[in-house]
Amino acid sequence: MKLSEIKSILPGLDNVAFLLPDGTKVPEHFHVTEVGIVNKHFIDCGGTTRYEAKVNFQLWNANDYEHRLKPAKLLNIINLCEQKLSITDNLEVEVEYQGDTIGKYALDFDGASFVLVSTVTDCLAKDSCGVPAEKQKISLKELSVNAETCCSPGGGCC
Repeated sequence: MKLSEIKSILPGLDNVAFLLPDGTKVPEHFHVTEVGIVNKHFIDCGGTTRYEAKVNFQLWNANDYEHRLKPAKLLNIINLCEQKLSITDNLEVEVEYQGDTIGKYALDFDGASFVLVSTVTDCLAKDSCGVPAEKQKISLKELSVNAETCCSPGGGCC
């Protein structure tokens, strides 16, 4: 989800809520402790130099059980970050959240809550580093077999 999408959703919400990938709610007293831009400059396993920039939200649960982040407050934080850090609103947003370790998530919206979406690693240079193409999976019941000719004497199946 792009930052511009979040900015367009927030004014229509009464509360800001986040759901974990398993559907569990992030506690309502969470804080957004950071909004920033994360730049990643790297070389993939095929030798291609790449650059990636994302807006990063860091969610944190505090002992402040009375705290509730309202949509207008989050929108103000985002606007301040855009001004001070020269963030453009067409960047993808990633969310950091503390589980067993700090997890990085993509973001979606289900009509009421922002949903943290699990991310996975991937090879960006499959064509140049020798990763074989994934084989097409076919169910045995989808195979076309003529039982009359195949399993009869002289049918060539034995």
